[in-house]
Amino acid sequence: MNQATTPNQMFEYWQQKLVPIGQEHVLTFWPALTEAQRIDLISDLQQLPSPAAIHELVQQNVIKCEPPRIEMDKLQPAPYYPASPGIDQAGLYADAVKLGVRLIQEGKVAALCVAGGQGTRLGFSGPKGVFPISPVENKPLFQLFAEYIRGTELRYGTGPIHWFIMTSPANDMETRQFFAKEKFFGLRSSQVRFFTQGVMPAFSPDGKILLADRNHLALSPDGHGGTLLALRRTGSLEEMAEAGIEQISYFQVDNPLVHCIDPLFIGLHAMKKSQMSSKMLEKVDDFERVGNFTMIDGKVMVVEYSDLPKELAVTRNPDGSRKFNAGSIAIHMISRQFVEDLTADEARFKLPWHRAHKKVPCINVNSRELVEPSEPNAIKLETFIFDAIPMAQNPLILQTLREEEFSPVKNATGADSVDTSRRDQSSRAARWLEQAGVKVPRKPGGEPDATIEISPLFAVDAEQLREKLRTMPEIKPGMQVYIK
Repeated sequence: MNQATTPNQMFEYWQQKLVPIGQEHVLTFWPALTEAQRIDLISDLQQLPSPAAIHELVQQNVIKCEPPRIEMDKLQPAPYYPASPGIDQAGLYADAVKLGVRLIQEGKVAALCVAGGQGTRLGFSGPKGVFPISPVENKPLFQLFAEYIRGTELRYGTGPIHWFIMTSPANDMETRQFFAKEKFFGLRSSQVRFFTQGVMPAFSPDGKILLADRNHLALSPDGHGGTLLALRRTGSLEEMAEAGIEQISYFQVDNPLVHCIDPLFIGLHAMKKSQMSSKMLEKVDDFERVGNFTMIDGKVMVVEYSDLPKELAVTRNPDGSRKFNAGSIAIHMISRQFVEDLTADEARFKLPWHRAHKKVPCINVNSRELVEPSEPNAIKLETFIFDAIPMAQNPLILQTLREEEFSPVKNATGADSVDTSRRDQSSRAARWLEQAGVKVPRKPGGEPDATIEISPLFAVDAEQLREKLRTMPEIKPGMQVYIK
């Protein structure tokens, strides 16, 4: 609507859209809003899917609440490539690495980091990517990824590797300002592209959109599955095509150990003509809170830990190993053309919605008071990126090792916390040094008796560290060691 539109016309316009789907209550406070507040409310409304789509979402995912049906009796473990090749696979892996390096050097691979979250659970005010996490230098997550990308450029003598960062409406501006302040950590500003994911409103159990305030809907990000549509809506796919990018290396912002650009993974993905590939690791126990890579009727899919029946979770193979043992860790290679095809017709692109019952502060439109719920009062809907896997041709799964590539920072304390992530970063650095011939002191339990950090600008993996380490550092118990 143009700027000349009057307040009455704006009200009538949105009322005509909202009344047929029973959501006109969001305009309850319109008469009392200032001009600026009305603009806020209109801005929120404009971010929503179409009225028809909202109505369908409410009917199918809020009121009916029918979870997707999976024929569990047909479920089988999905096959995967091992982290280390057997004798018969050594040639394949070597060729894959060569192909991956060539694609990197030709500028056909971009990194994509999903970074819409805040550091709230870490007791941190700001985007999670800004959180300081490295064990010695206390580098923020964003800096570690930036240096990994720059380190990859240096290692393979390639031009700028494009890095796409998906923010959320809540942290987009702060993320951009942080990168500008830090001068993009040595990367060119032109190779870093920010784009914002979509949002969904929270609903009451009877399907009404909740108001966070009189002039704001209760909005939240639409899940990491929204990455695919956000690439389309923001023009990022067009930018990728213009830059000659064919493959997208997808990872999430909370995992500082991730190999942002992995030649083996890239090469296998391209060699096998996979539209979407994934990394997995062995689960630590039957009920670890990760998705399970499975196969049903020839289709690879991820079944959430909460959806996998207990009897399947504890099932063993004849040799005693866990049958469903491949855990999903949100690391993927995705063909740009696959995303182009999936999102060409937005109306037909439908990842399943996952429903969560959450506590959401909201305005009671009857009493006009703010409600701070003590129990879950709202339905939130989000999509997951792994639900695109069954739609992909030749989906491929590559095993990685937990100690090498997975130590997320999700909590302030306990499991997957700041302390465990810093410990694991230091342990990986110690292992790389030992593989290069450096003696690392260890505690009686086996933990390194030193805190060690290796800059990705010096080495992005153990092999490169062995190649570059000219003098062997002397590491004494209790030392802090930074190799750069």
